[in-house]
Amino acid sequence: MKCGIVGLPNVGKSTLFNCLSSAKAQAANYPFCTIEPNVGQVTVPDHRLERLSELVNPERVQPANVEIVDIAGLVRGASKGEGLGNQFLGNIRETNAIIHVLRCFENENVTHVDGSVDPIRDKETIDTELQLKDLDTIEKRLDKAKKMAKSGEKEAKLNVSTLDRLIAFVLEGRNVRGFESSEREQELITEMQLLTDKPVLYLCNVDESAAKSGNAYVDRVIEMAAAEGAGCIHIAVSTESDIAELETYEEKQLFLEELGLEDAGVNRVIRAAYELLNLQTYFTAGVKEVRAWTIKKNFTAPQSAGVIHTDFEKGFIRAEVISYSDYDTLGSENAVKEAGKMRVEGKEYIVQDGDVMHFRFNV
Repeated sequence: MKCGIVGLPNVGKSTLFNCLSSAKAQAANYPFCTIEPNVGQVTVPDHRLERLSELVNPERVQPANVEIVDIAGLVRGASKGEGLGNQFLGNIRETNAIIHVLRCFENENVTHVDGSVDPIRDKETIDTELQLKDLDTIEKRLDKAKKMAKSGEKEAKLNVSTLDRLIAFVLEGRNVRGFESSEREQELITEMQLLTDKPVLYLCNVDESAAKSGNAYVDRVIEMAAAEGAGCIHIAVSTESDIAELETYEEKQLFLEELGLEDAGVNRVIRAAYELLNLQTYFTAGVKEVRAWTIKKNFTAPQSAGVIHTDFEKGFIRAEVISYSDYDTLGSENAVKEAGKMRVEGKEYIVQDGDVMHFRFNV
């Protein structure tokens, strides 16, 4: 899974990236500080993996990871190459989801490219640039489809109709992810890797005083996100940066408690990104390794096995399944077996979040 962090300059993107990953992007109070896209691997926080590791005591533990790409601040005209435009719009195309950082704090010492704080206006600025880039992509695809349609190709004629509708939709200032499409049409749209078709998580960057309950700016963004069907959370990115600098888990927890927070904001960001992409986790647990595997919700047992290796899916015979709650309560695989809680599931089984699985296959 790869998420791209986007937003206007100076909204807190690189500071957020530094909190999320072990990489240290330069964070400074001026536009285009991030000249090359920074990429970091972020461990997905999961207390269940820690608990399984305690019970099994394996040689190694492998958590799930998310790749985070910090993309330079976009400005008006980015779609036409303004600022560092086209280069970075291309980087967004390669991501599975967008984390759109919006400035929701007042601070006269941190400049704003438009001179004032207005997260809805800022969101619309970024949307416009992404929509313009999408229009360029769709129009090129339409030209190609029209040429193919002239030769009588039926599929091309259908594509011309779809692309015409899509262009009209985007010209209304709307994002492609809101476009109603058939399964065939969605395949065409997915193939184009359109920027505004990607799921988006709006991240409201607030100051420390609003870390727990948000503020009026956040309320406006929540209302806007709800209307779009998008995700939305708020965190105090600067405060999260301070927390990340603390050396011990105890110190970090004490800081969070003082702010009235139960969990670090960066953990909530990753969990929200998982939810946004309709993802979940299953585990494999043995003395060699305890590992978390990322799958789409509603994956069958063979599809889930294929995440480990394609041979597992091709030669799938059955899956031996233990629910995490049973493993946690009973304390070991043997105890689960003795209690009759291990299940044998076939090809139609839909894997549940937290399942501990062992696959039998033959190739």
